[in-house]
Parts: sequence; C-alpha cells; structure tokens
Amino acid sequence: MIDTELLLALIREALAQGGEYADVFVESRMQTSIVLEDGKIEKVVTGGESGAGIRLIHKGKTSYAYSNDLSAKALLQAAHEAGRAASDGASGTARDLTVRRPALAFDVRLLPPSVPIGRKILLVRDADRAARRSDDRIRQVTAIYRDSVQKVRIANSEGFVADDERVYTTGVVQVIAAQDDVIQTGYETLGGMAGFELFDEGGLDRIALKAAARALMMLGAQKAPAGRMPVVISSTAGGTMIHEAIGHGLEADLARQKLSVFSDKIGKRVASPLVTVVDDSTLPGKRGSFRFDDEGTPSRRTVLVQDGILQCYLYDKLSSMKDGVLSTGNGRRESYRHRPIPRMTNTFIAEGRMQPEEVLRSLDRGLLVEKMGGGQVNTVTGDFVFDVQEGYLIEQGMKGEPVRGATLTGNGPGVLESIDMVANDLGFSIGTCGKDSQGVPVSDAMPTVRIPEIVVGGAHR
Repeated sequence: MIDTELLLALIREALAQGGEYADVFVESRMQTSIVLEDGKIEKVVTGGESGAGIRLIHKGKTSYAYSNDLSAKALLQAAHEAGRAASDGASGTARDLTVRRPALAFDVRLLPPSVPIGRKILLVRDADRAARRSDDRIRQVTAIYRDSVQKVRIANSEGFVADDERVYTTGVVQVIAAQDDVIQTGYETLGGMAGFELFDEGGLDRIALKAAARALMMLGAQKAPAGRMPVVISSTAGGTMIHEAIGHGLEADLARQKLSVFSDKIGKRVASPLVTVVDDSTLPGKRGSFRFDDEGTPSRRTVLVQDGILQCYLYDKLSSMKDGVLSTGNGRRESYRHRPIPRMTNTFIAEGRMQPEEVLRSLDRGLLVEKMGGGQVNTVTGDFVFDVQEGYLIEQGMKGEPVRGATLTGNGPGVLESIDMVANDLGFSIGTCGKDSQGVPVSDAMPTVRIPEIVVGGAHR
C-alpha cells in the first residue's frame, strides 16, 4: 500500500491545474477461481494484482487515470494526466491527510489464502459427486468455487485516508436433469463477506443436492398457467425483483439524467404504505457489505423508501456534489481500473408484521414463487420481466403442484404500490451486479409478499 506522503503528492499533482476534488484509490487483490464441469476440473486460476486509480472532478466532469505500476514516477505521471482535464491554471485545494478509522469490524475467521488449493478442489468434486449420486437423471453438473481478498486504501483532497479489507467467498452449483424430451435446470449459490468458514456447516455438496432436487422436481412439473393472477413471492425467492424493479432506478446518476421512473419523485408515494426499502452496507457477512465504500465514505444504512414514500437516492461523491447533498456511501467500482459510480450494496424490503403462512392462506388460487431466476428492467419506464425458477400453484391457501416456464411481467412502481401483504421473514440472495461494464458484489432480499394481480407468462389453456 502507498504511504500517506505519496498519496498527498498525487492528490496535489492531480489538482495542480485546477479542479474541485481529487482522490486516489489503491488496490491489492488475491483471488482463486475453480471450475468443475462434466466431472472434470476445467479451470484453476489463482493469483493477485495491484494498481491505483487517480480521479479529478472539475466542473461536474470526471477525469480518470490508472496504473498497475505503483512506483512514484508512474503514479505521479498518472496524476498529471488526470489533472490535465482542468483548465483553470490555478491549483485546487488539498488538505493534509488524516486516517479515518472504521466503525465496523467484520469477523472473518479463516482467510482463503491460508487454505490449501487441494481442499478447495475437493469442495467442487464433492458437489459433483453428491448431485450425480442423487438420481440417474442428472446429466450435467457445474460446480464453481471463488474467493477474493481485496485490500484498498483511499485518500482524497478533503483530507482523509481510509483502509479496508474485503474478503469474499462464493460457491455456485448448476445441475441439469433430463427425462425423455424434458430438460430442466437447478441453480444454487452460497456466499458473502466471509472466509473459508463459510463451509463449516457443510460444503458445496449441500447446495448441490438442493440444485439437483429442484431440477428433478421440475422434470415432472406441469406448464405454468398464463394470464393475470395473484402471486405470492416467498422470502426464499431472494430479492431479485426489488433489486431490478426499484434498486437501479434509485441510483442517483440514473435519476439525475431522467433515466429512471423514480426521477423527481422525492417525497412522493412510489410504493404501498406497507413497503419500506433499505440499502445497508453494514450487515455482517453479507456480500454487499464493507467498512468504507470505494471513495472512502463510511458504510451506512440508508432508508430509500419509508412506508411507501421515496426518501432519497443512492449517491456517490460526484452525484452528491451535483445535487448538493452528502454521499450515502454508495460509490463503488469493480477495480482500480474503473471510476466509482452509484451502486447498490445489500438492498431489501424491510420485514412486515404478518406470518408467511397467513399470506399464503389468504389466496384460494394463484402462483407461489419460491425461487426467482434472471430478469431485466427498463429503468426509464419501470417495466420488467423475470423468470421463475421454482414456482407452485396455490390451491385453497396451500402450496400445490409445481409448475415450470413461468415468467412475471409488470411495472416496478405499479407492483410496489399494489403489494397488500408483507410478512415478517426475510431471505437474502447474492449476485454480482452489472452496470456500465462494471461488476460489484451485492446481495438483496425480500420478505414474503402478496401481489394481488400481475401478468404471469406460461401456457394458455
């Protein structure tokens, strides 16, 4: 990591020709990726990289330069190049640096680099064996193990330097089952801000069995009915819908550019009074958590929607400067090669007061979603479509027969305003969120909710 004397010199060099703000992001990362496919280890990648990115903000515009050469000469040259975007000819202001201490301490018990590579390979082999032994209709298994230890140091012209260490460990299993001419897929993930202790309560074979069971069950499932109907989304489905249907639309850069259906909606109703939406990067063990964001702003809990009323957007430094507000600690970047932009962290609908069983019993018929698949949303209009990976008919208030091929189509604000039951459970899912050709680790969650009517795609009868 670069010492504070050089960091300050880089900030001053970036500001030498003018500018309102400059910062330096230094990163060192060690990571491992293991992929098993069709019973064979297809890929083992392990190694590390280091680099630094230097940013200047001048008249609302960003200039960015980066280098994987951490020598003083190379970094000063990068700072000079970033500073060339300013044209005032007068130096910007840079304060002396003081260390910003983290308010959080995340417990990581077993750092992944200390674990032998053979033990990690055994995890994916065990997952493959467990899935294949569960049933002879299992045709293919893909098991993936990943870990990453990222150390960052961030300094800026406002006069502070902050250090953070993020440890992420992840397991993924995808299973394909086939019978006659029907092919179905099961998919499960496990991960978060955690070390290798993530597998203390069972290895990847545990989620491999869940993925296999889902694929096998879907082989015998009937095609989902199509049409408008009530839907219960279980907490086990994860928060894919909240992430896509409202989360991206609340990122300040999109909202400011009028690229969000939630633009200019602060203080207005955007959801049911039962709905409160939170983004919280302080949650222990969650994949979207950190002590400081990638601009050095301390992590925090941000209430975006309170009882259906939009409270604020997700801000990074640049968008907060433009709106004259404080950053919410959502400035994130994939690596030192990327400039920070507003991104979600751990985003969820807060728990309600009902029991999940009450929500299910409230319907005579409808669709129960227990696992969401992929989806996409138009942030300008709020229109979305999501695949249902695991769904069931609701029959007289009970979970009925499984169905396959279902999709949910609707409008984010419209669906959020229609939610009329929210349970007291909360289930998280994990992912890597893509935006502007960058990916960052996130998690999202929902309690069990009832949507009185939504378009379900399936088979017409």
